[in-house]
Amino acid sequence: MKKHKKVIFETLFFIGIFLLTLYSVFFGEDLGAIADGLGRCNKAWLSPAILCVVIFICGEAVIIWHLMKTYGIKTPMKYCILFSSVGFFFSCVTPSASGGQPMQVYFMKRKNIPIPVASVVLMVVTIAYKMVLVITGLLLLIFGHGFIVSYLGEAMWIFYLGIFLNVGFIVLLLFVMLHQTFALRLTVGFNKFLEKLRIIKKKPDMVKKVIKSMRQYRESAAFMKTHLGLMVNVFIITIIQRYAMFAVTYFVYKAFALSGTPWYRIILLQAVVAICVDMLPLPGGMGISESLFKIMFENIFGAALLLPGLILSRGIGYYVELIFSALLTVVAFLVLKDKSGGAGIE
Repeated sequence: MKKHKKVIFETLFFIGIFLLTLYSVFFGEDLGAIADGLGRCNKAWLSPAILCVVIFICGEAVIIWHLMKTYGIKTPMKYCILFSSVGFFFSCVTPSASGGQPMQVYFMKRKNIPIPVASVVLMVVTIAYKMVLVITGLLLLIFGHGFIVSYLGEAMWIFYLGIFLNVGFIVLLLFVMLHQTFALRLTVGFNKFLEKLRIIKKKPDMVKKVIKSMRQYRESAAFMKTHLGLMVNVFIITIIQRYAMFAVTYFVYKAFALSGTPWYRIILLQAVVAICVDMLPLPGGMGISESLFKIMFENIFGAALLLPGLILSRGIGYYVELIFSALLTVVAFLVLKDKSGGAGIE
């Protein structure tokens, strides 16, 4: 019953944010002018933009394949692509991308991949995914602060917040991995404190769940220490994966036959948007991503093509990803079955 309520809440939340985003983008705008602007784009340039989305999804699949191989598990690449798609679909539709990994673990379990192995693999994927964003953000903060300020202006605080949340997430992960006994005591003590204040309900099996999570962190840390060469490869693939998605906006820019802004500047600006919204509790960063695009790319696309550029950039970078991964998630439900042929979430 609780799972059904959660699904209903997340569905309504997604629809609500989606409708508010549509309202904020199109309210008071000339829809005819937007349609004319969209009609001016060269559709041929949209093909490499869509290809970037495919590279983004398949990049994680390649990483999963490599990590599984290290454990001696020979997983066909087609299954890894389905695992990756499932993760991206549920990440796109749940707040803070919270639903992605649990569903990936579930589907991996259906193909008889041990949960501890699946958990370590996905933890490594998450750390690499976040590290690319954190390193990009810190380098921009140190060497390109003026560049970011010139485009974000008064909205610069969102970038600082994004850096703080992403760095904090990585530091927290490393802390838990390296100081697990202290982290365990701290987590259990904090939960008991919240229970006393009646902020959260008392859960008898809470300590067991925390210990289980700590074990997964320990195994992830041990894996990374003993596979440094593999971790370097994973990091490089993740860079390609993430920057492929950032490049979508550049191909949209070229689709409108625009010039004057270097390709690397557009890609870095899209990276800034990702840093700002990555840790916010909104499905796919909806609403905030569109607002930041309008602020940062106004001088690049121009007033006439700003909204058409936004529609294509977000349309391909988020909604094409959502639709593509949704279709493959349906395939995953049909194809990824355990030996007993089970189809229900346990």
